[in-house]
Amino acid sequence: MKQSEKHTMIIIEDDAHTRSHLERSVCANTDLNLTGSASSYAEAIELLQAEPDIALIDLDLPDGNGIDLIRHFFKAERGIDFVVMTVFDDDKHVIPALEAGASGYLLKDMPFDELGSMISLLLSGGSPISPIIARKLLKRFHTQPASEVQNPLTKREQEVLQLMSKGFNYNETASHLRLSYHTVISHVRKIYDKLAVHSRSEAIYEAAQLGLLHIKKF
Repeated sequence: MKQSEKHTMIIIEDDAHTRSHLERSVCANTDLNLTGSASSYAEAIELLQAEPDIALIDLDLPDGNGIDLIRHFFKAERGIDFVVMTVFDDDKHVIPALEAGASGYLLKDMPFDELGSMISLLLSGGSPISPIIARKLLKRFHTQPASEVQNPLTKREQEVLQLMSKGFNYNETASHLRLSYHTVISHVRKIYDKLAVHSRSEAIYEAAQLGLLHIKKF
């Protein structure tokens, strides 16, 4: 793949040690071109003016709030996919970040060498989200029994979405349901269309609102 064909990406992280690890992980991905790193809100504003494809962003910056950055550029329709990477797993950070327009939400306790696969999920149309965050979304928005709403999803689509809510990637979902990778992709696209969403986190949110998801052990 030529350099010009790579997806451009920036990192917004104030901790130098963490930023260095993230930079190495991104640079190891042949689909990504790291175009810059910022350690503050002000530096991030400057890098975001170049409209990178992806911005990996911490929420707690020394001179500002990452959620405000996401909200500003999302409303401006600059076409940037923001993926949060933070230590915060509480509702007062998770929900506002997703509502502001984040395309994914990852916790810093994940191995940094898995970042490449999470970004690949984003590039394939999914939304990288830590399993514990998906579980919190389910608990928060599971307010209606499925029997009280019209279910737009087929049984198989519900099974796929249930696994997605647990943090399964496409290959793991295909293996668990004994389907092909491409069949899973097809189901995901139909789920997005039926729920009128564009990402995994949005699909989980909408399905949970409709009471179409439940938490169980696999």
